[in-house]
Amino acid sequence: MPQHNSGDGGAILIADDHPLFRQALGLAVMGVRPDADIIEAGTIAAALEVARNQEGLALILLDLHMPGAEGFMGIALMHAQVPDVPIIVVSSADAANAAREARRVGAVGFLGKHEDLATMEQVIAAALAGEKMAAPADEPLDAMASKLAELTPMQLQVLHGVLAGRLNKQIAHDLGIALPTVKAHMTAVLRKLDVANRTQAVLAARALGLQAPD
Repeated sequence: MPQHNSGDGGAILIADDHPLFRQALGLAVMGVRPDADIIEAGTIAAALEVARNQEGLALILLDLHMPGAEGFMGIALMHAQVPDVPIIVVSSADAANAAREARRVGAVGFLGKHEDLATMEQVIAAALAGEKMAAPADEPLDAMASKLAELTPMQLQVLHGVLAGRLNKQIAHDLGIALPTVKAHMTAVLRKLDVANRTQAVLAARALGLQAPD
């Protein structure tokens, strides 16, 4: 279950599966916005639940490798859920490559897990001030990223299932929706990504760093 630390400076979601690192990020947040309402989540499912239900969400700090979402899928899912809320990706991955791909699928900032408290505070303050990382320059991938951003949260969940190799009836069971609804979402995914079939949709998603869950 998400954990709350109440305050009056708006809500900030810290989503990471390591409690000690959530604590470190919380300290950095308090250094920038001491009256913030800090909400913690340890899985992508819990984080998405907060995003759906929390009013006044000002910022999300999201671990790149959250349980339930591999690669950059967690960022894409979160961005689809709350496209107007800035997302800082937190990762021990190579900063140059990971930051570029994270920006392409919706993140505004990147924070390495090796950074000191002062650097964490700087990145958080910049995101809260509306600053964004420079966008990567790769026209084909940028065009596909723009198409991906048009998917609704449920359409992205269906694509997530396709990446995992799930059949439509399995995806329907996983998401608790009717089979015809899955088919309708899949049709919309193919149309929005401008691809002809599921295989091409998977290839497009993988080109943007989206992966199937383990």
